[in-house]
Amino acid sequence: MLLVHPGGPYWEQRDAGAWSIPKGEVERGEDARSAALREFREETGFLTVGETLPLGQAKQPSRKVIIAWAMAGDADPAQLTSNSVTIEWPPRSGRQREIPEVDKAEWFDLTEARRRIQPGQVYFIDALASLFAAGGTSAETP
Repeated sequence: MLLVHPGGPYWEQRDAGAWSIPKGEVERGEDARSAALREFREETGFLTVGETLPLGQAKQPSRKVIIAWAMAGDADPAQLTSNSVTIEWPPRSGRQREIPEVDKAEWFDLTEARRRIQPGQVYFIDALASLFAAGGTSAETP
């Protein structure tokens, strides 16, 4: 499973429980699947080709709802190119800093992905494992 690590000073020393699926906001007039594909491309620079498989939705501790899809692929994490965002850092300092939205990507088997992903997103790993089990594929194969 390909996960991304958030960029910026808040996340730079965090690992276990910090990684995420590429995700973002749905824009006006955009459906959730199209938004997911667009956000994947913006956060990673990787093109998406092929069938998407729905993984469902999960409410996050922040109360946001994430809707996710899986797709087979073969992206090279070393080729990651992320868009950037501007944040105030340090908080309440008034200073603006531009950071990459994502600073790295990595392929993990599902066991390691469960350890690395943000707790509110574990649901998607379980959903992916269920898809593999239904298809007779090993859940440890990304």
